[in-house]
Amino acid sequence: MGKAEFLTPKSISNRIKAKGLQKLRWYCQMCQKQCRDENGFKCHCMSESHQRQLLLASENPTKFMDYFSDEFKRDFLELLRRRFGTKRVHNNIVYNEYISYREHVHMNSTQWETLTDFTKWLGREGLCKVDETPKGWYIQYIDRDPETIRRQEELARKKKQEMDDVERSAKFIEEQVRRGRDGKETEETPVFTELKRESEEEKGGSGLAFFFFFPGLLTFSVLGPSALKAAAAPPSVKRKDPPSSSDSKSEKKKKSALEEIIEERKKKQPSRTDYWLQPDIVVKVITKKLGEKYHKKKAVVTEVRDRYGAVVKLIDSGDKLKLDQNHLETVIPAPGKRVLILNGPYRDTEALLEGIDEKNFSATLTLDGHLKGKRVTVAYEDFSKLA
Repeated sequence: MGKAEFLTPKSISNRIKAKGLQKLRWYCQMCQKQCRDENGFKCHCMSESHQRQLLLASENPTKFMDYFSDEFKRDFLELLRRRFGTKRVHNNIVYNEYISYREHVHMNSTQWETLTDFTKWLGREGLCKVDETPKGWYIQYIDRDPETIRRQEELARKKKQEMDDVERSAKFIEEQVRRGRDGKETEETPVFTELKRESEEEKGGSGLAFFFFFPGLLTFSVLGPSALKAAAAPPSVKRKDPPSSSDSKSEKKKKSALEEIIEERKKKQPSRTDYWLQPDIVVKVITKKLGEKYHKKKAVVTEVRDRYGAVVKLIDSGDKLKLDQNHLETVIPAPGKRVLILNGPYRDTEALLEGIDEKNFSATLTLDGHLKGKRVTVAYEDFSKLA
């Protein structure tokens, strides 16, 4: 049967079929020829061009296998570096993206028989960090580019320098507060004066010794005969008046202001974490592994386990599920609703949602607590609706 003419229905049908991916067992890596069915692959294997390629490969088989192995390794690692960076990812996810390219080098033409063998080889060669889990093998690309290493070291040095500056400022403020408190305690200590005797009592005969004890005052005195009558009455003692209530209130206010400054400086320190779950917040289920019944459904976090896991109760059905935080996302309510900040310098602070900035994926919040009334801008993923 002759070849279909150009732009005929048969020709168009053949081109449409040739565009998509075909089965691996009908692909010839030596000739880089993809066949659509078993009959086509059989005809290709009997063709003269395929026989010539087999003769060339038989002369030096290791040369061709090494070439295909190097091509497969290079393209696989380039996809892993460009697509996932240094993140930990399942090896099958990377492989599925790699084979989606029609002209890729097939694994059956390389020195590795399975993807697991190739993954173990990457770990032995030190090209990736590999670990085996019940869900399969995970790989993490090791970036040894000098420019990348230099950039990471520079970022770490800047972060350490910023932390040192913040800690130094916080220690200085704490030292000033401590000195202020120590000075106030010494000033507030009451000072008592001695009892003074009159000259007539000093000229009198032998006197008697008495102990006078008053709250906060112990005095020993020798009184003459003329002063025995006055001994029953409490002597006039000059003591420092205790600080008034208004003064103590003002001091407390000053102390609380200093403490607020310390708290504010501490809150400005980097406080981001890789976990964000909190009880009594509303979240949305984003995983599809549980089926359409729970996908995109809203739930309330009833319990947080090991920081990264949570027990949630669905709002619609009341079903309880145990999910990882990667299977959940925050819920942004309408303006005027109350939210809880989950990450950043204002973590664990309740706030009121004032407005939403859709272009920057953030919202304006009015804080509660000791910073009540302060307005801040927080990203979508750093706060969620309160139940």
